Amino acid sequence: MTNSYDTGRLNLPFVGISTFGKNPYQPDWGKIDADFAILGAPFDFGTQWRAGARFGPRGIREASTLFSFGHAGAYDHEDDVTYLAGVRIVDIGDADIVHTDTETSHANIEAGVRAILAAGAVPVVLGGDHSINIPCIRAFAGRPLHIVQIDAHLDFVDVRHGVRHGHGNPMRRAAEQDHVTGLSQLGIRNVSSTAKDGYDAARAMGSDILSVRQIRKLGVEATLARMPKGVDYYLTLDIDGFDPSIAPGTGTPSHGGFLYYEVLELIDGLTKQGNIIGIDLVEVAPDYDHTGTTTILAAQILLNTIGRIAHNRR
Repeated sequence: MTNSYDTGRLNLPFVGISTFGKNPYQPDWGKIDADFAILGAPFDFGTQWRAGARFGPRGIREASTLFSFGHAGAYDHEDDVTYLAGVRIVDIGDADIVHTDTETSHANIEAGVRAILAAGAVPVVLGGDHSINIPCIRAFAGRPLHIVQIDAHLDFVDVRHGVRHGHGNPMRRAAEQDHVTGLSQLGIRNVSSTAKDGYDAARAMGSDILSVRQIRKLGVEATLARMPKGVDYYLTLDIDGFDPSIAPGTGTPSHGGFLYYEVLELIDGLTKQGNIIGIDLVEVAPDYDHTGTTTILAAQILLNTIGRIAHNRR
């Protein structure tokens, strides 16, 4: 007996072009026909210390080929579910980045997200530093959403030395948007990019802030219970939310972070109690991790998230 995946080319992960998961490439943003569309946002001008996240999209795409064996989905024996089977994913390439020009670069990212939404697909944006969340959230204007942020840093700075659109500002800019109904900021810890007045402002503007230790004491179910149910969520995942022991390839690593299954279980719970309508994954800087572990983690969490969104919607 011959299985369907035993015919044709073997097409192993290290062969071919590195689109995300080796899914089809669609360069025409007016012809997106998919359930999920991958957009690269290789922008890192918002960093305050180590740059390098401009190479995040390329690194994540290459790492994602590890999971592209083409076996008609990914079977999870714990859940007894084959995730990703029949899920249509396209990679639409990168937003054009104009060096040193934040406003134009952000506008180009927003245009990419708007094109995905116009096609009825879920945008999955590969950063880039966390400032790329600003144009992503703008693209959802008029569509109420609750932001779930997984991160080491609060990113709630208002203005610092005239900077409003750096990677320390995105959650403040998001909270100012009329369509953002609230924020759950998870994993926040240690020395932060935001001073106490920023934490006070975040709570006053509707944020629920929990550290890794607080979430471990609460447990996943109690953490999820603090979030609104039956709503649209936007998930913004900073790779430094994970512990640097498993994600060293980032500009601002912070010890004491999440482990893989802690984050996956939170995301899985979100897909069961609401609808994730957009995702960005940011701050992957591959050059700080020559093992490739960080980019593999990023690709793995994204593919598992896409699979769970699709399965739990059904």
